[in-house]
Amino acid sequence: MLNIGCHLSAAKGFESMGKNALSIDANTFQFFTRNPRGAKAKQIDQKDVQRLLDIIHQHHFAPLTAHAPYTLNPCSADPAIREFALEVMKEDLQKMELLPHNYYNFHPGSHVKQGTKKGIALIADTLNQVLKPEQTTTVLLETMAGKGTEIGRCFEELRAILDKVELCDKMGICMDTCHVHDGGYDIVNNLDHVLNEFDAVIGLDKLKAIHLNDSKNPINSHKDRHAVIGGGYIGTKAIVKIITHPKLCHLPFYLETPNELEGYQKEIQLLREQYDAVFSLH
Repeated sequence: MLNIGCHLSAAKGFESMGKNALSIDANTFQFFTRNPRGAKAKQIDQKDVQRLLDIIHQHHFAPLTAHAPYTLNPCSADPAIREFALEVMKEDLQKMELLPHNYYNFHPGSHVKQGTKKGIALIADTLNQVLKPEQTTTVLLETMAGKGTEIGRCFEELRAILDKVELCDKMGICMDTCHVHDGGYDIVNNLDHVLNEFDAVIGLDKLKAIHLNDSKNPINSHKDRHAVIGGGYIGTKAIVKIITHPKLCHLPFYLETPNELEGYQKEIQLLREQYDAVFSLH
């Protein structure tokens, strides 16, 4: 069964996200832990969380992913920004235990001319302060497109972070199809080679989730502009190969395409039909 969902607004609460997911035939979803461009986080209603947990269990949802705000930069040159990242992650991970055994995804950050080596050390230092042995949440580093001084533009940079994290068993990777394509990995014509490279550098056991997006720009553009499925340089055919690949098909896929709920519903329907068609032939 294809485990697929999209990014949903948390504005109306947790139960609302669960109901919205069901309305578009999704069996997972992603949401922001707080304002994606700021620091503010809503108070959590534990009864509302319990109603979502009931939906998740009743409908056999795949793991959910909570996305950290874009403003989070644990490798900033500014100590105040690094402290903000530390406090946000600490608070978010505490709250995630209300939704146990799910994922927390974040962009590794930008080193802002400090150099990649320094940036990697700062990211790992933050993770070593926030990760706890008792937590059930897996923290995901997201693959990045390589804009400016972004960390995570290649698999080696993500591996270098993991190597410095003491509780590495609490860590995983979220692969963004737009980002890896824009970062120079040819997932359109040579998906097997990319996955073999990922396995050799990081290990496929660390790949926990996929952001499923087309790209508005050609490969190796380092731009990071998402397109609707079939509306970019990756294309529907390559996306279907990704969701049906034997090394990937068991993962949860999260659409971050430029859509509203109706658009997500159409993409989910299309991808479910393609997925079922491929596996009906086996």
